[in-house]
Amino acid sequence: MKIIVFGLGNFGMSLSLSLTETGNEVIAIDKQMDKINLVKDKISHAICMDSTNELAYEAVPLKDADKVIVAIGENEGAAIITTAIIKKLCNAKIISRALSPIHDTVLEAMGIHSIVHPEQDSADRLTKQINFKSTLENYQLDHNYTISEVRAKKDFFGKTLQELDSIDTYRLTLITIIRNIEKKNLMGKKTIIKETIGRTSPDTVVLDGDILVVFGNNKDIEKYCMGEEEYDLRNKNL
Repeated sequence: MKIIVFGLGNFGMSLSLSLTETGNEVIAIDKQMDKINLVKDKISHAICMDSTNELAYEAVPLKDADKVIVAIGENEGAAIITTAIIKKLCNAKIISRALSPIHDTVLEAMGIHSIVHPEQDSADRLTKQINFKSTLENYQLDHNYTISEVRAKKDFFGKTLQELDSIDTYRLTLITIIRNIEKKNLMGKKTIIKETIGRTSPDTVVLDGDILVVFGNNKDIEKYCMGEEEYDLRNKNL
């Protein structure tokens, strides 16, 4: 993936290097040249610029990016302005660092739903979430194993787990399924909520929109999300 990281503090620096090491094309941006010099030979490209200056973005390939990460940690105002400019200029998914509860509120009001707090979310954990493109939530057990929520593949729809038995192909253990359930509230209005169906059986049918909760090795989860051919091709080129 092509990922642009704004801000090369400790978090942004670690994230840029970690994403590069896992095969992503990373462009890092910071207004301090000394930070650019530290990372320029270790990632795809590094740009020295003031991210609060909208005119400076002509040199940034925002429209080609798959994800843009605002990792600025020294200046809350600069982080908010940078996020606003990026949202105005491109449609890529934006992941933004929040520095305070008010910052959280501002980002949510701007329509930014992928908000990280480095104090709780390490760069390594965020890298795994970005690389697992089809995962929704992850609970990392250790460096090798994770419980992840993944979308059921289209060729799973309408088949029982006994018919399918494909989850074993990916060497993953199915824990349960999260499903959209239609319910009526107290006013009689129909609403769609997500519920866990509980313990599965061989007769459980996988439906369109199902989310599979699986346990497995990080590499096997990534292979499921990317597809085996894409996974093998990427790792062949690393």
